[in-house]
Amino acid sequence: METYLNQLNEAQKEAVLQQDGPMIVIAGAGSGKTRVLTYRIAYLMNQGVDPFNILSLTFTNKAAREMKERIAQIVGSSEAKNLWMGTFHSVFAKILRIESDRLGYPNNFTIYDTQDSDRLIASIIKEMNLDKDVYKYKQIRSRISSYKNNLITVKAYFQNPELIEADAMARRPLMGDIYKTYVDRCFKAGAMDFDDLLLKTNELLTRFPEVLAKYQNRFKYILVDEYQDTNHSQYLIVRALSDKFQNICVVGDDAQSIYAFRGANINNILNFQKDYDDVKVFRLEQNYRSTKNIVNAANSIIDKNQTKLDKIVWTANDEGTKIQVHRSLTDADEGRYVANSIFENKMNNQLPNSDFAILYRTNAQSRSIEDALRKRDIPYRIYGGLSFYQRKEIKDVLSYLRLVINPADEEALKRVINFPARGIGQTTIDKLIVAANAEDKTMFEVMKNIDSMPVNVNSGTKTKLQNFVTLIESYQVMNQKADVFELAEHVTRTSGLIKEFNKDGTPEGVTRMENIEELLNGMKDFVEGQKEVADATGSLAEFLEDVALATDLDQDKGDSDHVALMTIHLAKGLEFPYVYIVGLEEDLFPSAMSMNTRSELEEERRLFYVALTRAEKQAYLTYALSRYRWGKLIDSEPSRFIEEIDEQYLDIVTPIEERRINPMLSADIFGDVEPNKVRFKPAKQANFKKGKPKKEQEKFQVSTPKNLKPVSESNGKANLFDNNLAVGNMVKHLRFGTGEVLKIEGSGADTKAEIKFQHGGTKKLLLRFAKLEVLS
Repeated sequence: METYLNQLNEAQKEAVLQQDGPMIVIAGAGSGKTRVLTYRIAYLMNQGVDPFNILSLTFTNKAAREMKERIAQIVGSSEAKNLWMGTFHSVFAKILRIESDRLGYPNNFTIYDTQDSDRLIASIIKEMNLDKDVYKYKQIRSRISSYKNNLITVKAYFQNPELIEADAMARRPLMGDIYKTYVDRCFKAGAMDFDDLLLKTNELLTRFPEVLAKYQNRFKYILVDEYQDTNHSQYLIVRALSDKFQNICVVGDDAQSIYAFRGANINNILNFQKDYDDVKVFRLEQNYRSTKNIVNAANSIIDKNQTKLDKIVWTANDEGTKIQVHRSLTDADEGRYVANSIFENKMNNQLPNSDFAILYRTNAQSRSIEDALRKRDIPYRIYGGLSFYQRKEIKDVLSYLRLVINPADEEALKRVINFPARGIGQTTIDKLIVAANAEDKTMFEVMKNIDSMPVNVNSGTKTKLQNFVTLIESYQVMNQKADVFELAEHVTRTSGLIKEFNKDGTPEGVTRMENIEELLNGMKDFVEGQKEVADATGSLAEFLEDVALATDLDQDKGDSDHVALMTIHLAKGLEFPYVYIVGLEEDLFPSAMSMNTRSELEEERRLFYVALTRAEKQAYLTYALSRYRWGKLIDSEPSRFIEEIDEQYLDIVTPIEERRINPMLSADIFGDVEPNKVRFKPAKQANFKKGKPKKEQEKFQVSTPKNLKPVSESNGKANLFDNNLAVGNMVKHLRFGTGEVLKIEGSGADTKAEIKFQHGGTKKLLLRFAKLEVLS
C-alpha cells in the first residue's frame, strides 16, 4: 500500500479507498477533508485512472492550487497538470470557451465582474429615463443574479406572472425590461458575468445532448469540495455530468453552510443520499485543529440547530484554556481590549502577528479595531476590502487590455475612450451608444466605420475617434507575438496612462503608480509561472481569465506577518492559533436581518460555529454594552450565542452587567414603601444560561467585576490626585499609550497633568478621572 495512505486515520482511509459509485464525506471542522480529497485523487491516478478523466471542483483558486501541489508531490507534476481542477467558475469558463460558438459567443468573451455589471445596469437605467432611487442598480444586479442562479432566464421571467407581479408590487414594473436589455447588451459586448458562467453551462448541457455526452465521457470521476455551498445551478451541472458513471464524491459539512445569501442551498448536501442510489456515507469526526475546549464549545452551539446531519466531532488534542468572554463598555473599549490582549500574548509567548485573527460579522466593525491596533503599532491587513484588481488605476489598465482581446466590450471602451483625456466627451459617447443600438452594432464598429454611420459629430471629433481605433488595433497586432507583460508595459506607456498618473504628485498618485508597477510585476510572475503549465503561453487572454476569476484571498501580499482582520464569511477554510470574535451582540451577531425565520437564525448559528472553529489554541469572544451604528450610540445586549455555549467551556472575564435605568418619575408619588419590603442583594457571578429570573427584582441588579481592588492596592494604576505624580514621570494611559508628564497644576480634586503622549499628542488630564500607571 502506498506510503502516503499511512498518514490517514481509519475513517479518512476508508473514504480514500472507496473507488466507484456515489459517496458523501461528511467532514467536521478541522477533520482533514482537503487531505482526503487530495489523497483520493492521487489514489485514483495510482489505480490507473487517467487524470484527464478526473474533475475536481473547489470554491477558491487557493484551495485548487494547494491540492494540485500536494497531488504533484505524490504522482509527479507532469501528470498532475492534466487534472481538470479548479473553482466551478474557472472550470466552466474553460468549457464555455471551448464550446462558445454553439451559444453564439466569441471564444475570447470577456468576464464581467460585479463592478462592470453595476456600471452597465446603471447606464441602462439612465438610458431608460428611470428613477434611480426606485431602480437602484445594486438591487437590480442582485435580483438578476438571483434569477440566473435559479435558472430564470429572460424568457422564463416573462412566462412567470408571479415574478412580474412581485416586481410591480415593489414599484419596479420595468424590471423584466432591464433584465432583457442587460442580457442583450452583455451578449452584444461578447461578455458573460459570473452568474452566466453557470447559467450558460446549464444551457450548453441542456440544449446540446452531444456536448453533455462528451463531458460525461470525459469526467468519469467527479469530486466536489464544500458541497454544502453549492447553489441550484451548480447542483444541476454536477448532477448532469455525473449521471452516466455516477462516480461522484462530495465532501462537506452542513454545519458550515453559510452562503444562503449567495444562493447556496443546504438541501443539496442534506438530500444527497436521495439523489443517488446506494450512496456510501463516510464521517470524518476527529478534529486535528482545535483544543478540546474549543471543539466541545462549538459542538454545544451547533447542537441547538434542528436541521443537521448526524455527526459527533471530537479531538485527541489537549484540553486547552477556556474560551474567554469579555465585556466592554463601548466598541472603542472593545478595540483597545483586543489590541492589548494581542500585544500581551505576543510579548509573553514571543508570537508573530500572523498567529492572530480578528473576525467580525460586518466590515463596518473594523474601524474601532483598526484604531486600537494602530495605536499599539500592531501591523494588520484587512481581507475583503477593495480587491487589488478593483482599484481604479488597475481597472483602467485592464480595460485597455480587455479591448485588445474583445473590442466589442462596451464597458471597457466607455471606461478608457477618454482616459487619459483625448477630447471625446460624454455627449459624443451618448451619440455612439444611440447609433450602436440603432444599427445593432458594437460601439467599436460604429467608431471604425464612423463615416458611414448616423453619428452627428464634427470632423475633429471623428479624427479623435479614428485615432483611438487605430491605437487599439496597433495593440491587437502587437498582441499576436508579445506576452502579456511586454504588451501591458507598452500599453501603459503609449496610451498616456503612466504620464497621467505621474502628473499627480499626491500620496494617492504615488500609490497609484506603485500599484501599476505591482500589476506589471504580477504579469511577469504570471508569464514565468505559465511556462510550467501544459499548453499555456503566458498570453493576454490567459492572464485576463486568471484575473477575472481571482479573489482577494488568492493574492499573496508578500509581507505575511500581520494580524488578519476579516468577516467570518471570508475566514471559512482558514485557521489561526488565536482568534478574536468581536461584536457578539443581539442584532449584530446574530444579524437583525437574519432572525425572521428559523432557517435564517440557524444559518447565523452555523456562521458562529465557523468562526469558533477557526481557532487552534485560544478563542476570545467580546461584546460591547454600547456601539456606534450609523453615527448613533446604540445600547447593546450580549448575543444569544454566548448563552448557548455550555458554561463549563467559558471563562467570563467580566460578568454581564444589567444597568438600572434611572426612572424619570419619583418613587414618592406611589406612596410610602416599607424599607424591608424591597431588597437588592449583591449580584452573583454572571450566568449566561437562559431561564427566568429567580426574583423579579433581580433584573435591576448591577454586577461588579469580581477582581476589582481598592485604590490603595492597585499599583499606582489609580486616580493620582494625591500628588504622588511628578514632572518628568513616564506614565501609561489605557487610551493614549505611553507619555511624559510636562506640567502639574491645581490641587486636590482639581489637580491636572499636562502629558505628552508618543502617539496621542499632548493632553491635559484631570487626575481624579485619569487612570494612569507610573512607569518611571
